[in-house]
Amino acid sequence: MRLIVDWFSTSGITDHPLSVPKDGHWFSEARLPSAFLPRFRGDPLAESHTNADGVIGHLTIGTKGKTDLELIPEATHFVVLEAKLYSGLSKGVKHANYYDQAARNVACMAEVLRIADCKPKSFSQIGFYVLAPKDQIKARTFNRLLDKQSINDKVNRRISSYGGERDKWSKDWFTPTKEVVDIRIISWEAILDVISENDSKTGCSLKEYYSHCLTFNS
Repeated sequence: MRLIVDWFSTSGITDHPLSVPKDGHWFSEARLPSAFLPRFRGDPLAESHTNADGVIGHLTIGTKGKTDLELIPEATHFVVLEAKLYSGLSKGVKHANYYDQAARNVACMAEVLRIADCKPKSFSQIGFYVLAPKDQIKARTFNRLLDKQSINDKVNRRISSYGGERDKWSKDWFTPTKEVVDIRIISWEAILDVISENDSKTGCSLKEYYSHCLTFNS
């Protein structure tokens, strides 16, 4: 993923989901804040930050914690990437076993927007993309969890456990984010084809490397 996004950052391609916008950046293993961080020591509903495999957009890293992500005030581009080979999306957190990785990432994106006070509708691109092998996509490994209704139901179930404390956050930030976020699965093979069409040497090298990734992670 790092090799691929780094290539997109200098490719000049502006219309791909992995394109890095003008004045934008990308980062691997950024830490995203959650709306459900501990309210007090031993909070029975709490979860930790989420580590994103990749992020792209108008953002800064490390203003607070070493890998903490924040959007810049004038941000209009925010993409979170989840990179997979033969594993699925994780199923839950300690205090909410139904709260899977897709729901959690979209909720964390809403919290990132809230902290920056950036309205979702003002963005040209907000996306949560799962990158995976085409055979995993054909097997429909991810489809159910990436359904917006599934994400909505699980986040709202999480919110309801707070007895009204997170209702305003849901109305002002989660719902508007959910309405505009682009959620999709993209195959590594399709991405590598785009690279090969524009840069045959790099595309060939990355395809060879990808074949080894499949072999040793199968």
